[in-house]
Amino acid sequence: MTHAGRFWPNGWRLACGLGLCLLAAAAQAQVWGRVDERGVAHFAAERLDERYELFYRGSQAMGVAAPSPSVQADESGWETPALVGTAFPDTGAVVAPARLLAFFQVSPAYKAVRHHIRDAARAHGVAPELLQAVIAAESGFDAQAVSPRGAVGLMQIMPETAQAHGLNPHPRRSVESQLADPRTNIHTGARILARLLHRFPEQIELALAAYNAGEGAVRRAGRQVPNFPETRKYVHTVVQLYQHLQPPRGLQRRAAQAAEQQALAQP
Repeated sequence: MTHAGRFWPNGWRLACGLGLCLLAAAAQAQVWGRVDERGVAHFAAERLDERYELFYRGSQAMGVAAPSPSVQADESGWETPALVGTAFPDTGAVVAPARLLAFFQVSPAYKAVRHHIRDAARAHGVAPELLQAVIAAESGFDAQAVSPRGAVGLMQIMPETAQAHGLNPHPRRSVESQLADPRTNIHTGARILARLLHRFPEQIELALAAYNAGEGAVRRAGRQVPNFPETRKYVHTVVQLYQHLQPPRGLQRRAAQAAEQQALAQP
């Protein structure tokens, strides 16, 4: 839940490196998950109850054959083998766990918003895989989700936070109703996350902690992840999901180069 990226082209390179470095330290962590009767995914860094299955442990997928490739990489480097269950032979990439891949491949809720994720990533300079991981952890791709505290939609954004980041009420549409729209919600969340990544450069865990607990909580903790169990578990879960959704390093480099060339070509 947010109270308050990586930037392309420079941030694209930054977050790629950050993800590979900081996530290596969490290599022995676990990702647990379940899909409920409404098709909503729930991910956690620990088994919350008997309904949760182990999606990933350490650096090995959980004994399910990876699906055949079905999606081609676009020029941004997204929709890569990390999402289709294969890796190009020259990259040495770690393929995402098959059970995790299966959810994203069959989930209608994810497929309905993946184009919004791609558009928001490009518009706000945040890695699409990071947005995908945050949405998975926040709402399980349930666009109608509303938390007991009032956080709304896919990225679980508090209305007052959305207003502070430029989403204003209209005469006929409240901020809450606007946040229920998937496109508005994802773009607003991406804008918030981009600003947090800018305020905590090279510290993606702190940006995620600020997204969950508030920027003030991170600063009061001495620019550390606050010692809140919910926030620590949240950061851990998002980091692990992000790790396994990133494209292979070869595609990361090509995407960064393409973004830089595009930026240089602009007047």
